Amino acid sequence: MGPEVKAIQTDAKPSASADVVVIGGGIVGVSTAYTLAQRGVSVILCEKGHIAGEQSSRNWGWVRRNGRDPRELPLMMESFRAWNDFASKKLDTGFTVCGVVSIAKTDADRARHEQFVEDARAFQIGSRVITSNEIREILPGYAGDGRSALYNPTDARAEPQRAAPAVALAARDLGAEIVQHCAVRGVELQGGRICGVVTELGYIRTSQVVVAGGAWSRLFCGNLGVDLPQMKVLSSVCRTAPLSGLPETSAYFGGVAYRKRDDGGYNIAPSVGLNVPIVPDMLRLARMYLPAFMAERKSVKPRLDSRFLTELLTPRSWDLDMPTVFEKTRVLDPKPNIALTRSKVADLQKLFPAAGPIHILQHWGGLIDVMPDAVPVIDTVAKIPGLTISTGYSGHGFGIGPGAGVLTADLATGKTPCVDPSPFRLSRFTDGTPMRLIGGF
Repeated sequence: MGPEVKAIQTDAKPSASADVVVIGGGIVGVSTAYTLAQRGVSVILCEKGHIAGEQSSRNWGWVRRNGRDPRELPLMMESFRAWNDFASKKLDTGFTVCGVVSIAKTDADRARHEQFVEDARAFQIGSRVITSNEIREILPGYAGDGRSALYNPTDARAEPQRAAPAVALAARDLGAEIVQHCAVRGVELQGGRICGVVTELGYIRTSQVVVAGGAWSRLFCGNLGVDLPQMKVLSSVCRTAPLSGLPETSAYFGGVAYRKRDDGGYNIAPSVGLNVPIVPDMLRLARMYLPAFMAERKSVKPRLDSRFLTELLTPRSWDLDMPTVFEKTRVLDPKPNIALTRSKVADLQKLFPAAGPIHILQHWGGLIDVMPDAVPVIDTVAKIPGLTISTGYSGHGFGIGPGAGVLTADLATGKTPCVDPSPFRLSRFTDGTPMRLIGGF
């Protein structure tokens, strides 16, 4: 079972019309709805399961600028402002400044960190490369062999099981409709433009649709004739009982990472050995993803399991007058790789021997929606006026989600974008743009 997400009371069914319909109740979807409602735009958010049921509640819980792909930094700055705004409004997101540190084990790691500091200098975010002695000051009890690290003392954390529900409630207070257990079957067009969406609870007239469906976005867009080159990676996470022997600062050690929780426990997750389910789309998109697989071959491993048959038998197109796979599978709840998470907890105990036994209370898995260059797609679709896609956050989506919601709302309503959206355009995969895959955190 997945983590326990804060349950919220929402609308029973959608109204007959809205300026914008948002599909997907993760952190990006609810942040988009919140921004639109703030601006007085009528918006209905439809979620087939429950708010934050999938990856938005299953991630590490980091809110970091440290180590970001430089293309994401302007948007991450916008997101940090949004997280602070949520905190000032007393939204129950768990947002806490704790610092984030990434340990360098090799000269190549240090060089990558130094390059990031140079790339980020204009943003004045405070990241810097620190020495081994400074690592031990920041991480009391650390017994590893890190020679340097990338450190940002003002980066933060938040609580994934509470954040998206809190933003959804705030959006609803501003006038947005939030409808759970309401699968959107598809979009209807008139004269080549969007005129409405068909949901299991009725028809909604609208001229603007935002697809923020996470791991479901490729399938949904495919039924509209939009080829979104998205795949999925299985991430496994565990949470511990309250623990006093690990530092407050969130840390990444190359193979394992942790983040303190508000309840005194920790989220611990492997960052290597992640599973890529072998599915038909892996074969369809193999050429596009080959550079990414080669670059991350030490971190990801293909895995053949039941998902191959599940996705092989899932229709890639469908009529809108019958139930769909979105109603059949309300929440993606993949089995975690428990052996992997346990091994990484053991590794962490070796790094902090004075911490004592680490008691694991729960394991869960989540399917991360990834793109070939590990940068999201946030873009309007020219051939379908009124369609905006916001997906493919590649494991970086929780922290950047509130800012992504602002940019998505800008694009959906024709407002001047809060940041340059060109790095996130869908056409970069087909217009001959050289693929840029930045090294890992």
